[in-house]
Amino acid sequence: MLKTAFYRYINNFRGFSREIKILATITFINRAGTMVLPFLSKYLKENLDFSYSQVGWIMVSFGLGSMLGSWLGGKLTDKIGFYRVMIFSLFTSGIGFFIIQYITSFWGLCISMFSIMVFADMFRPAMFVSLGAYAKPENRTRALTLVRLAVNLGFAAGPALGGLIIMNIGYHGLFWVDGATCIIAIVIFGLLVKEKKKLPVIQDSNAVNSKINSVFKDKIFWIFLFVSFVTAMIFFQLFTALPLYHHEQFGLTELQTGLLMTLNGLLIFALEMPIVSYFERKKVQKIKIILWGTLMMGFSFYGLIFNLWAGILVISMILVSFGEMLVFPFSNSFALSRAPVGHEGRYMALYTMSFSLAHIVSSKMGMEIISNFNYQTDWFVMGSFGILAALCCVWIKKLLALESTLVNKNH
Repeated sequence: MLKTAFYRYINNFRGFSREIKILATITFINRAGTMVLPFLSKYLKENLDFSYSQVGWIMVSFGLGSMLGSWLGGKLTDKIGFYRVMIFSLFTSGIGFFIIQYITSFWGLCISMFSIMVFADMFRPAMFVSLGAYAKPENRTRALTLVRLAVNLGFAAGPALGGLIIMNIGYHGLFWVDGATCIIAIVIFGLLVKEKKKLPVIQDSNAVNSKINSVFKDKIFWIFLFVSFVTAMIFFQLFTALPLYHHEQFGLTELQTGLLMTLNGLLIFALEMPIVSYFERKKVQKIKIILWGTLMMGFSFYGLIFNLWAGILVISMILVSFGEMLVFPFSNSFALSRAPVGHEGRYMALYTMSFSLAHIVSSKMGMEIISNFNYQTDWFVMGSFGILAALCCVWIKKLLALESTLVNKNH
């Protein structure tokens, strides 16, 4: 039984092209080096002595840059191709991380965070489109999951290493490592992967009917974007409010916070691919899986309201990790499946922009709620947003059933 389960697990990682494997490898290197993000709010609050409100505004600048970068990345990918956008993005953001450690003023950090994220997040839509060129159409969902696994394995290693670097060298060490990994990753990509034009995509059986020829007329997709925005907004509390809460409520060190983040990454690395494969084999409707995930994310923050026992941090992290495993890979896949042939770039740009907008709202809203009320109020608000997202999933489910009925009538 165990042997069969092991072979089934390993089989999930077979059948990918060499380019997809290299793409996953550079994603891992880059993500393991992105140690700044989990500690950014702590660095701004405790090292640079900014107020909660100022930390919130710097995070808003971060999110606005991310939004513009996602939009530019989508546009430039259509114009000049994903390959050049990916190389330009990682190289320039790597240089940016070297420079930003020397900027300590409030406005300087707002401007520099905005600029870095414009360059850094041009990478995301370009990377999604690259999967269409380097992955076989039938492997596309698994290729997305493999890249996400690389992200999460990097995320498992990064925060723990980041905590050790801060305790031994200081925050400046993080910026050097982050910048270096961006440049190393893209050098590997440039040397080992040759540019390839995007292949024609075989339309997914779940895809929207061909009558929807503009993303702006796709009502289901816009409700789905709201769900993506809300779940990302809840999730980003892990990087903004939660590290501060660990220290202020329970006295956790940077290393202990890093280890909790590592738990999230390890759970996802071990379980996400088998979970995705299981649901794909069972042909469970994607929106139903996303619905379960949003509920888990909501309940993980409701759990944090009970602040008398540090163990609740572990339980909450496990719940949010399972929620993430159900929401994010199937959201990626759902977004791609809604896109008519030739419109994938536009759909994925809007999908990535929903995450950028979530970063803006999450950090600012979270910091303002904590500043004016307390952490418990923030956890209640975020948990309630999770329930709202679940209700929107129920709405999407009904609209999909109606759409399916109309398509069958027309045929």
